[in-house]
Amino acid sequence: MVDATATDGKDPDSSLVARLQNLIPRRLTEGDLGSLPILIGLAVIAGIFQAANHHFLSPLNLTNLVVQISAIGTISVGVVLVLLIGEIDLSVGAVSGLTAGVMAVLAVKVGWPGPLAVLVGILAGAGIGLLQGAWFAKIHVPSFVVTLAGYLGWQGALLYVLGNTGTINLNDPFIVGLANTRMPVWFGWALAGVLLLMFGWRVLADWTRRKNLNLRVASGWSVGARIAIVAVAALGSVALMSVNRNPVKNGPPISGVPTAILALLAFVICFDLILRRTRFGRAVFAVGGNVEAARRAGINVDRLRITIFVLCSSLAAAGGILAGSRLLAVNQSSGSGDVLLNAIAAAVIGGTSLFGGRGSTWAALLGALVIGSISNGMDLLAFSSSVKFMVTGGVLLLAVTVDALGHSRREQSGT
Repeated sequence: MVDATATDGKDPDSSLVARLQNLIPRRLTEGDLGSLPILIGLAVIAGIFQAANHHFLSPLNLTNLVVQISAIGTISVGVVLVLLIGEIDLSVGAVSGLTAGVMAVLAVKVGWPGPLAVLVGILAGAGIGLLQGAWFAKIHVPSFVVTLAGYLGWQGALLYVLGNTGTINLNDPFIVGLANTRMPVWFGWALAGVLLLMFGWRVLADWTRRKNLNLRVASGWSVGARIAIVAVAALGSVALMSVNRNPVKNGPPISGVPTAILALLAFVICFDLILRRTRFGRAVFAVGGNVEAARRAGINVDRLRITIFVLCSSLAAAGGILAGSRLLAVNQSSGSGDVLLNAIAAAVIGGTSLFGGRGSTWAALLGALVIGSISNGMDLLAFSSSVKFMVTGGVLLLAVTVDALGHSRREQSGT
């Protein structure tokens, strides 16, 4: 094929510059920039709040930030799964509160061992997901309506479970330790090293495989830059968490990676591998892309939908239990307030499409970091809750707008 730039008298360099100038706006409109906008947004947010309050990037505050987002991030992983099949679950906040209440009652009032109480709480979440998923898939009531009813009903169930107690203080060492234990410093460095090796190997293996198949691949330097960025973020995070965070002089050292963030990372990585490396994961994306085509391809759509709602409610239960562990209590407001808003917003802000078929579980982590950073920074600046709600709503609207524009563009181009 003859190069057009060599035959029409135009400078090839100028053509390249023009392509680069159009690349970012086009890819942004199509929703193909991946995590880059979120990472840039996080850097901007950090810069703004650090300039306003020098404590924002301190090891103590950043460690508190990642612990604070662990519960919302875990719930948001389940929301990502539901969004990938083009549905919505409005009950995750109420489910997280109810299942945490079940765990607290069993552990404190009934006297069950902590691990057993946690297991029953998660199983209760799975049962709720099974009920809602079957109602949606078999009776064909829209998921919006089913989970909206659940949002109201499970809040009432929480009040019933707690009874006249109102607040249950958690004292079981296992339950309390789920979110408040700090791993040894050496463990954090070892874990970061292992995860980086796994990530680098996967990226290079995928790049090599695509290149051998003569598929379009990124340049070598961009792959190296991607690995370097992840390495800096991971090692920098571990370094910050390894610093003594005890504000009391001459007090016992407080350092190490909190177990809460380890739990969130475990959920993110586990479900990312399931979505990308298993037949079930491919079926999830197929159903989210085109339900009828997936059904004609032999996928049991109803069973998959029910499974997704079971997983979503189970993750909501896990998030509620983490929240109860961090706060050392479960009360009548557990799972209410902005829990639902933040869980859905984290998934969408992180890059998961509301139209189904596009996204990853890493969106939950990145989106939760954005929301948590905004909330944490405004808390440091003593902003009111009304301002936090408005700012979070504005960020969510921006993310949905970009998603909608990308969806419209892809429909027009037939991709």
